[in-house]
Amino acid sequence: MTTSFVLAVPSKGRLQENAENFFARAGLTLAKSRGARDYRGAIDGLDGVEVAYLSASEIAAHLARGTVHLGITGEDLVRETILDAERRVALIEGLGFGYANVVVAVPQAWIDVRTMADIDDIATAFRASHNRRMRVATKYINLTRSFFAAHGIVDYRIVESAGATEGAPAAGSAEMIVDITTTGATLAANGLKILDDGIILRSQANLVASRHAEWSDAARESARVILDHVAARARASVYKEVRTRFPGCDAALLKEADARFGVVSPFGGPTSSGMLTLHCPPAKLYALASFLREHGADAVSVAEIDYVFTRANPLFARLETFLQS
Repeated sequence: MTTSFVLAVPSKGRLQENAENFFARAGLTLAKSRGARDYRGAIDGLDGVEVAYLSASEIAAHLARGTVHLGITGEDLVRETILDAERRVALIEGLGFGYANVVVAVPQAWIDVRTMADIDDIATAFRASHNRRMRVATKYINLTRSFFAAHGIVDYRIVESAGATEGAPAAGSAEMIVDITTTGATLAANGLKILDDGIILRSQANLVASRHAEWSDAARESARVILDHVAARARASVYKEVRTRFPGCDAALLKEADARFGVVSPFGGPTSSGMLTLHCPPAKLYALASFLREHGADAVSVAEIDYVFTRANPLFARLETFLQS
């Protein structure tokens, strides 16, 4: 088999498990032919695709260089490690896992410091009082510089964190930090608080495309198939299938149902026998079923939807637009 397309996924831990489950739900099974310790794999039934198992930071680096076509990694790593990220990679789809926020946190004892404007206010006074600039401990150097510059803050210096960033203020190596957090509990346990406007980035795992990969016709076709599966699963996940049959169903009734309940009629209006299939948001199911019964339906069935494949593929269209821009 000749490999023309490389998909990079996280190589360990919760991220790997979530990534594999994500693809499995989309009908794409990732397989390692030589066992769990192998760092190369494939997608069952999809020739020409190699799965590369890498760390999340390595995936970001490979995307920047173009040595992988698609990869799953955190938006925080993309924004931090890829210079001119908007030109070099495209965030195709947020995947609904790996959530974390990059935040500015200060000691809880700074009771009068709640916003970035407060940081700006105290920076000059701190320098005058201590004969040095305030120190910010972080692994997110580029994100920190951009965020502080956007708030007009220049009187500080970055201390690159090599270990547990949240411990820097207590250890005396920094006055504040920029770090990643999911719940904020670890920050609170270390006597820190997040500034009210101190969320730099709300990050999650993303399916990311590289502009500089070799996008041959075969590679584009592999991407199209993968993104078709992903889009079909995404569409299915926001609807339930509703089926019913009654003679009184007509175009006017469907128009009202659409306006009131946000339904989609994937196969058009009712058949000559009155048979109707609708896709409905889960929160509107009972209201829709009641509406249909009030207008003559004797029975309304509801079922899960695994996939909804349509002619349009918005994810692949997003990729094509990016590659052509």
